[in-house]
Amino acid sequence: MRILQPAEWPKPRGFSHGVMVDAPGKWIVLAGQTGGDEKGEYQPDLAGQVAVALRKIIKLLAEAGAGPEHIVRLTWYLTSRSEYEAAAAAIGAAWRETLGRNFPPSTLLYISGLVTERAKVEIEVTAFVPAA
Repeated sequence: MRILQPAEWPKPRGFSHGVMVDAPGKWIVLAGQTGGDEKGEYQPDLAGQVAVALRKIIKLLAEAGAGPEHIVRLTWYLTSRSEYEAAAAAIGAAWRETLGRNFPPSTLLYISGLVTERAKVEIEVTAFVPAA
């Protein structure tokens, strides 16, 4: 995989503009993961829900023999811009704990709500594991 970063563009913080995959391997596509735990319970705050969603993503990737370094795209759906901005530091800490220094292409959308009313975030993932 090669990160797409034109030399004259400023390097983005926390994501990449694009990634190119030109190799045999396997694609992994995850459904959107919310911040609900195994019992269907939700943290009251956005940062807590993001941490849970990211841990679920890592667990699902591991089921496919992949890790955060294989993520080629994230799409975030958030229900509150103000909560996201207020929780930036805690979300960054959850990111470092689960995804480390991997910054794949990401899209972040603010929406009016998710199917589960208590959910404040849902994150979709596409990953690619090159053939050995």
